[in-house]
Amino acid sequence: MSFYPKLVLDALQHVVHPGKGKDIISLGMVEDDIRIDGKRISFSLLFDRANDPMVASVKSACVQAIKTYVGKDADIEGNIYVKIKPRQPKPESTLLPGVEHVVAIASGKGGVGKSTVTSNLAVALAQKGYSVGLLDADIFGPSVPKMFATEDARPQLEKIDGKDRIVPVEKYGVKLLSIGYFVNPDDALVWRGAMATNALKQLIGDGLWGKLDYLLIDLPPGTSDIHLTLVQTIPLTGAVVVSTPQEVALADARKGISMFQGEKIDVPVLGLVENMAWFTPAEFPENKYYIFGKEGCKNLAEKLGLPLLGQIPIVQSIREGGDDGVPPAINIDTVTGLAFSKLADAVVEAVQERKTNLPPTKVVEITKK
Repeated sequence: MSFYPKLVLDALQHVVHPGKGKDIISLGMVEDDIRIDGKRISFSLLFDRANDPMVASVKSACVQAIKTYVGKDADIEGNIYVKIKPRQPKPESTLLPGVEHVVAIASGKGGVGKSTVTSNLAVALAQKGYSVGLLDADIFGPSVPKMFATEDARPQLEKIDGKDRIVPVEKYGVKLLSIGYFVNPDDALVWRGAMATNALKQLIGDGLWGKLDYLLIDLPPGTSDIHLTLVQTIPLTGAVVVSTPQEVALADARKGISMFQGEKIDVPVLGLVENMAWFTPAEFPENKYYIFGKEGCKNLAEKLGLPLLGQIPIVQSIREGGDDGVPPAINIDTVTGLAFSKLADAVVEAVQERKTNLPPTKVVEITKK
């Protein structure tokens, strides 16, 4: 009696994977590499992982099935090989179908003006004609409502396809969403990590962002569950890291950069922004006083091989604009307005270079061992 592949496949339909309760043919576990040479039969089995505890029992059941349904004299022992199924790529996020670029703005430590930079960058991009959204992901310390003088705003809901979607607040041409719009500004948010991350997911997934050229995400300082939740929820185009020039801030900035560039996260760092680079008195706009040190962030960028996207001076109008909800970026004729305009140009250029030289970012999949 001669052997042939269909006879082998029919026999293997009698082999059931003990852990899955289905035969190995319907599970797609038999590789298309059946070889028959006289009485010698060989083929490969596909398992999800190398340490599958059922490998030995399935191989033994295959030998028994071949002997029973193909032929007792079949030479099969030692000829069944194990392969690992290639991992299927995780489907990309469809939460933001109309958003072209998602840029996270991060800092290693608090107090470096990250939210100020993010807010003014958003306005500067809008001033240049781009459609822009700003998501305040600093769940425990939301500042975007204050930065845009929209503390009293309460986003409306719009039902689309049977689901309530949150309509962002709009100011200075920027679409805004923040947890600050849903809580009393005088109340402290005392939430466990899971509550905060779920709030972030809701702002991302339920926000009615529409079509945007850029969605900027103002992250909380440091590295936390919020950062991990973000990269596991949506693919980021890249990250911008904000720091001040002094060493204590730069040390923490390195940690933020390391997080994004880590093997498990692997989000491109578009560049660094040096905030509070120098103090310039309003009456002497040409003078520069390096209060926090000179070009520390610039030197770090050069050391790490990253672009320095901009240097933002300390000017009284920046503080006043943040307190009054009038971002100075709206006035390009000022020192700060020009600085943020140049920063916007640099970010646009960095995003385009990133798109040209790197493949699209994937949603991060972090597994526990």
